[in-house]
Amino acid sequence: MYAIIATGGKQYKVSEGDIIKVEKLGIDADEKVTFDQVLLVSDSDVKVGNPTVANASVEGTVLSNGRAKKIIVYKYKRKTGYHKKNGHRQSYTEVKIDKINA
Repeated sequence: MYAIIATGGKQYKVSEGDIIKVEKLGIDADEKVTFDQVLLVSDSDVKVGNPTVANASVEGTVLSNGRAKKIIVYKYKRKTGYHKKNGHRQSYTEVKIDKINA
């Protein structure tokens, strides 16, 4: 059984027991989280939402909060002496999927 959920402007395919990294939720570790935007649920048959599946949710437990590896953003224009170096680390929340309610 799997489901497709939407959170943080992205979509994730999840099954029970999966560990996913989503955009930062602002919830502390070892707390429960419920995702209500379930776009699709598949067990023996497939239920597709319009836009979401009615009465479906995905429950999970927050494992940790963290920041991803740094990426370097470098802007450069030739012949003008212009260059700019910048770095970015995206915050995330690591969630373990406990149960899919369909």
